[in-house]
Amino acid sequence: MSELNIEDCINTTCPWSGKPVSADSLTVYHGHVVGFCNSGCRDKFEKAIRHFEAVIPSS
Repeated sequence: MSELNIEDCINTTCPWSGKPVSADSLTVYHGHVVGFCNSGCRDKFEKAIRHFEAVIPSS
């Protein structure tokens, strides 16, 4: 995976905490770079997404 850049991030605040996003806490979701305030929030998001994607039927 290529390095993610905060300049490509679609949000400026963490969806979990509301704090500013950090360049070392980015992930990709549906082709978009999403930022979080820390790696714990990012990892919580990735875990939640995996959970929901596992139970939602494919179309």
